[in-house]
Amino acid sequence: MRSVERSGRTVDEAVASALAELGVDRARVEVEVLDEGRPGLFGLLGARRALVRVTVRETRAERVERFLREVCRAMGVEARIQAEEAEGYLRVTLAGRDMGVLIGRHGQTLDALQFLANAVANKVEPGPRILLDVEGYRQRREETLQRLARRLAERVRRTGQRYALEPMPAQERRIIHLALAGHPHVTTVSEGEEPHRRVVLVPRRQPSHR
Repeated sequence: MRSVERSGRTVDEAVASALAELGVDRARVEVEVLDEGRPGLFGLLGARRALVRVTVRETRAERVERFLREVCRAMGVEARIQAEEAEGYLRVTLAGRDMGVLIGRHGQTLDALQFLANAVANKVEPGPRILLDVEGYRQRREETLQRLARRLAERVRRTGQRYALEPMPAQERRIIHLALAGHPHVTTVSEGEEPHRRVVLVPRRQPSHR
């Protein structure tokens, strides 16, 4: 966080000086008055200048980026971090070498980091949900889950037996549901309690022909 200390004849003058140096407006900063100052006798004798410390508030994205840099440093990896708002989300992408440690088995570490990133962001102010990705993992995982859903749907259609997938986070269960929405022979339901909630593929009852 950027912070400066500035003095002036009054608190307002000291704050104005700090804002000019920081290049931001008053709404984006926190002001700590270190010394209110005093005018002195006849405006001169015993006068003391006001002193303030002005700190720029981090945006949600800046706070998340700082959190992720600290995590990467602690885990011994170097990552480039890019954040942008799109489609109602704040999408944060990490790229670099040896990123697997940030993904974990079936994306479990990535999901945990995403949860923490949202918690960190919401300490600043409410806003768009954080979607965290590492080296395009989520896109690849989505494509893998879509292929899996279609393959298992064919199995359920052929055998007539329901099939329960392994427990998944809500974001991945949604991918399965969407992939099979409107399937002519299979429907999907979620069963169980978190964190063991899973998608179950169920044969769709076919209309009888008379």
